[in-house]
Amino acid sequence: MKLKKIIRKWVAPVLSGLFLLLCMKFVLMIGYVPTTSMEPTISKGSYILGLRIHGELQCGDIVIFRLDGRNLVKRIAAVPGDIIYVDETTFTVRVNSILEGATKIIEVPEGHFYMLGDNPAESLDSRYWDNPFVHEDDILARLLIQ
Repeated sequence: MKLKKIIRKWVAPVLSGLFLLLCMKFVLMIGYVPTTSMEPTISKGSYILGLRIHGELQCGDIVIFRLDGRNLVKRIAAVPGDIIYVDETTFTVRVNSILEGATKIIEVPEGHFYMLGDNPAESLDSRYWDNPFVHEDDILARLLIQ
């Protein structure tokens, strides 16, 4: 009788906490978006939920990834093999479609992605990075809920 009481009082909450901890470590990821780089899709100050277990990533997927020690949220604009045309004076980008006046033409290497924010005027994304690609190992989660 006393053992059942102890089990009910301590074991169930401890197991529940352990389950939640494991889910957050290996399955889910909670994030905060402090900027307007993804507006109007994700508003500044929003909390987001990402799924760490994701299948093949595609153009249009919104992902949480690690870059230079920071977690960022952006949309995948190009996948391996895509050709990116960039006008570095206006920072205009086209994927697999010729851009007249393009000053840079690059191909997305295998295992990498090209990222853009939904608010191009406010997003520091692949257009501005020294290395414009994010390696697939740096992608932490795919956006599940915004």
